[in-house]
Formats: sequence, structure tokens, C-alpha cells
Amino acid sequence: MKGSHQKNIMNQPKKLSPEQMNQHAAGYLPHHLGIVITEIGDGEVKAEFLITKSHVAPNGFLHAGSVVSLADTAAGYGCIVNLPEDAASFTTIELKSNFIGTARQGTVQCLAKAIHLGRTTQVWDATVWEKDSGKAIALFRCTQMILFPK
Repeated sequence: MKGSHQKNIMNQPKKLSPEQMNQHAAGYLPHHLGIVITEIGDGEVKAEFLITKSHVAPNGFLHAGSVVSLADTAAGYGCIVNLPEDAASFTTIELKSNFIGTARQGTVQCLAKAIHLGRTTQVWDATVWEKDSGKAIALFRCTQMILFPK
């Protein structure tokens, strides 16, 4: 199932719109978490979700996994639109998050920026914050390995 989803996205033009990316997420984790891609720019992707009970841990605070999912989704979609022409796909090989705040309600936003767009790896940094207050929630970095057809 995962491979067919990736192949579908990889066969699309590299200049995908936020709407196209959101359509590709239908039925997958980003969709279930309500993650919406709002902007795709040159080496940047912006995404967000409205906090619901499904984003919150039993202690009443934003679950770290929902924050990581938002950042990883934004960085992953950034990787997709920046793949080398002959690449088949990618996979995340490392990620790190530092949590510096939380939220209980409202909208959480993320901006992922390309740090390195190499032929075999990409590195993306993302910042996650609460939309209304601008309060930082997390800093995120991931490395993706570019996959080529065999």
C-alpha cells in the first residue's frame, strides 16, 4: 500500500499544488490527523492542523507524535517536489525534534525549509508554532535518502 501511494505521487509533475498534495494524502496518516498543506514555495512547505482531541495526549496537552507528524509531513512533501528528475522516491532516515512549548487548542502551523537538496540526501528543518499566539512549539530536523529505480 505504501509503495503504491508513493509511486502515485512520484509520477506527478514536480510543481504540485497544495490542493494536489492534500488529495494525495486522502486516507493516509496526514489526512487522518487533519494535516493540510497550505503553501508550497521554492524550498519551503507550510502545513497546519486544527487541534482536536485526536491530537492531544491523555494529560490534556498536545501529543508529541502529532507535532512530529506535522513537521515530517511538511518536510516529506518538500522532498517530493524537490526530487532529482530520475529519482523514484525517498525515505526518511533520521529525524530529531526539540519541544519547547505546547498548545491545547487552536491551529498549529509548520514551516519546513530545505537546508540541503543533494542528489542522494536532503535535509529539512521545520519550525512548529501555535498560529494565534505565534508561540513556538517545536524545532525539527530530518534527513531523507533519495531512492532511485533499480
